[in-house]
Amino acid sequence: MEALLSLVIGLQTAGGIYLVLRRRTFSVIIGTALLTYAVNLFLFASGRLAVNLPPIYSPDVTSYTDPLPQALVLTAIVISFGMTAVVVLIALGAYLESDIDHIDLRRKAGDIDSDPDEIPWEQDPHDPGLEDPKGDFE
Repeated sequence: MEALLSLVIGLQTAGGIYLVLRRRTFSVIIGTALLTYAVNLFLFASGRLAVNLPPIYSPDVTSYTDPLPQALVLTAIVISFGMTAVVVLIALGAYLESDIDHIDLRRKAGDIDSDPDEIPWEQDPHDPGLEDPKGDFE
């Protein structure tokens, strides 16, 4: 069980880092969410994986599970949900202001670089996102 959980945490971390390093805003937001899920699983696993044990110690119980990681994960879930909502609104505002979803702020169709990791349809010069944006950019 511990090996499976550590594999899931590793895969979520790798996927989150890959998505954070992408050039689109939406991918970065999803990557950050995956990283927070991986951290939440890590915090939850730090309290030891115990099945059918009470979280509160009482005199008639021989063993119990630690309630602190559960409280930390619950707090982290609430904070990450709030921060994801804030980041989505900021990214939406930036997209509506500039008409592009790129993080590197390309402004013209001629600004296309030859990145081998970029998906080919992201480099289409006729893409409306690569035309002149609506904002006050020079």
